[in-house]
Order: sequence, then structure tokens, then C-alpha cells
Amino acid sequence: MQTTKYLNILLIWSLFFVIFIAMPTAFALQVEGLYQHRVLVASDSDAERNRAFREALRAVIVKVAGEYRWLDHPDIEAALANPERYIESISYSTDLVDRSLLGQVNNGLSRVETRYIEVSFANSLINDLLAESNIPVWDSNRPSILVWMVLQNSLGERTMLTPDINPEIIEYMQEFAEDRGIPIIFPVFDFEDRQNLSEDEIWTLVEQEIIKASARYGADSILSGRLHYTAGGDLVGLWQFLFQDEVLIFDGFEDNLESYLYLPLDRVVSQLARYFGIVPDAGIEETIMLRVEGVSDLKTYSALINYLSGLGLVRNVKNSFLDGERLELELGLVGNSSQLFEIIALDRDLMPIGGGAVDDLGILHYRWTR
Repeated sequence: MQTTKYLNILLIWSLFFVIFIAMPTAFALQVEGLYQHRVLVASDSDAERNRAFREALRAVIVKVAGEYRWLDHPDIEAALANPERYIESISYSTDLVDRSLLGQVNNGLSRVETRYIEVSFANSLINDLLAESNIPVWDSNRPSILVWMVLQNSLGERTMLTPDINPEIIEYMQEFAEDRGIPIIFPVFDFEDRQNLSEDEIWTLVEQEIIKASARYGADSILSGRLHYTAGGDLVGLWQFLFQDEVLIFDGFEDNLESYLYLPLDRVVSQLARYFGIVPDAGIEETIMLRVEGVSDLKTYSALINYLSGLGLVRNVKNSFLDGERLELELGLVGNSSQLFEIIALDRDLMPIGGGAVDDLGILHYRWTR
């Protein structure tokens, strides 16, 4: 009797949370801001505002779909010609920026006030646009990339990539991470890191040592690179990307730093987007039972429902059974249980019980740990 009463209360609260909470609670690998973008504007004219709308929509398409190539799709080109139909809200803001960053001459004032427009697009409209165009949607629950890098100057001296020695490289990668909606993390390079991994081991891309040293960070993928500044000013190096027990090695050769950094980052992010991106109307639909242990109170229950509802793969969540701290839910998926398992594995809130595979009764079994 008590169980039935408690379940009825939970059903009411779950409906409240699903209706009134738009975004899931943020956690380490949940990327926010995928459907909004800030653009620098020179004036409040209609022409400048329309340019900003197009630029913002381009940026959002790249973040949500994961790859620049989708901008050449005819449906996306048509949408970019009329971006207003996808806008949910706009707002303006001002900021002080160094003139040098804007390519302006310092005429006595080192900083100038700049104006920005923040454009937010409707999630559902963007997702529908991509689905109708048969373009994958990359969920906001995204894999992290841990970056190890060693730099060698023309004298042959090698140093680890660190924020104090190479702030421009760290800053560029952080900007790239924000633009593409991907969590990029860096080692802290404390005593433990330096004991576990040397400059030479990164330089020679010793796979097992890099994996061992990376374990403490729990990253979903690892990008290791080496960069040699030649006497002639060229940048030459080699990259290694570790993901899902696969190893990808590729060269780097450029004459400027931004290009040298952009190409490997774009390559690995595109690979991750292809792996995790899902076309909602791809014809794959499945219903799966999810059993979750550790649902001890209403707050925990609400957090779980909120989390599951925020996964792009999950179309709907239905309560099925409650017994003490064990809850069973029926999930309607736009995809299959294997894709759901991989998306959940990207964070630490749901830990698989029994390996996480579907059991004989067709149930995925987890423990809620948040």
C-alpha cells in the first residue's frame, strides 16, 4: 500500500519536472549552449543583424551536427537564407575588447567598447531541420578529449604543453572546444603526471604509457601530439588519437600554429560526431526497460527522470515499477539500446550493474550514483 502511494506521488512529481524543467542538471560531460551563439556586430542595422543571424545559425548547426560538411547540404543552405524562422530569442550585450584583437590601431585608447548579439535557436526546430535533412543530431552528453602534447624548438629542447609556458595553445584549444561543443581537458602536470609520463614518451607516442597516465582523468578519448618548430619556421609533428580501443595516427605539417592545431582537433571531433550522431527519423525505434538501483527519495527520482529526458536518444520515459530503492522505467528510443548504453557510458551518473548489457528479460541494469 505504501509502495503504491509513494509511486503515485512520484508520478505526479515526474510530470511536473518533465514539463517545467527545460534542461537536465549540468554535469561534467553535459555540454550547454549548443543552440545559442554570440556574434560581434558593428551596428544595429537590419543588414548587420541578418548577417549575425546567419553566422549564429551556421555555428549552431556545426555544434549540433558536429561537422562543417553539413553546411553544404541544400536544406541547410536554404535555412541559412532565412534564419529568423528558427530563432527563439535574442539579446544584446557590450564588452570592452583590446583594439589589437579587432585589428584596430591604438590611437591612445587601448580598449574599445564592442557590441554583441546573443542568438538562441529553438532546439526542436533545429532538430527537426536536421532530421528532415537526414543529418545526425549529436546529443549534448558528449565524450571528453584529454590532450597531451610536447613541443620541441629548433635546438631540440622539449617541453610539455602547460598553461604557463604555452597559454596561446591552451587558449586556442579552449576556444575550439567552445565553438564545437566538445569537452577538452588538460593534464594538471603535477608530480604524479610527471612520474607517470615523460616528454620523450609523449614525443614517441608510447601508447600504453599514455593510456596508463590518462587513467586518473577518466577521459573518453585521448589526443596526444608532438610539435617541432623547425629553423625555417615550419611546424612539423605527429598525432595519435585513442578512442574505443582504436588507435589513429596522422601527420601534422603547417606554416602557422592555428592551422596546425585546428586540423587534428577538427579530425577527431568529426570522428566522434559520426560515432555518436543519430538521425532521429532513421527508421530505428526501440523500447527498452531500464532498471535503476539507488533511487532513495523524490529528489533522486526527479534528477534521474530529468537526466534521462535530456538525452536526445530518449523520446519518452514511462514509469513501470517501484520497489524500495529500485525503479524500473520504460524508455522509448529513437535508436537502439546499444546506442543508449554508449551515451550513458559517457558520464558517471549511471553505473552499469553486470556489465551494462541487456539481461535475459531485456532490461538494462544500472545504479544511480549522483
